Amino acid sequence: MPHTLRIRQGLLDDLDTLAPLFDAYRRFYEQPADLDAARRFLHERLALRESVIFVAERVETSDNQTLGFTQLYPGFSSVAAQRLWILNDLFVIPEARGQGVGRALLERAREHAGRTGACRMTLSTANDNTGAQRLYEDVGYLRDTDVHYALPVP
Repeated sequence: MPHTLRIRQGLLDDLDTLAPLFDAYRRFYEQPADLDAARRFLHERLALRESVIFVAERVETSDNQTLGFTQLYPGFSSVAAQRLWILNDLFVIPEARGQGVGRALLERAREHAGRTGACRMTLSTANDNTGAQRLYEDVGYLRDTDVHYALPVP
């Protein structure tokens, strides 16, 4: 069956499709399943325009299947005095991995960053997520040598 991959910006109307993917993404990072929390979180980000989500869809002659998403958060570089984007989330359903979906989402995010005048994009991933690390490096991300810290806030 002929199909093509489409990457488009996600909207509030996509919540019913995005929430299960976002929940699966969180479970990948060992969080408990919570579809309601996933839906609420995404709704708030989109409604308040606090993030930009891109959706990957397989466009078929009779039906579209959502294959993955990426979510970007705006940030700023004080040193460069410019906007930057934090690529915080990237998820592709297991059966679509290795088919260029993640690469297409990353490219769409890069285009968005360029159009919005960003100086760079940043991301982080788990130390053991070597497949994602290979993809990031293959599309041009550079592993930094900075020391990062995190402070849990109760």
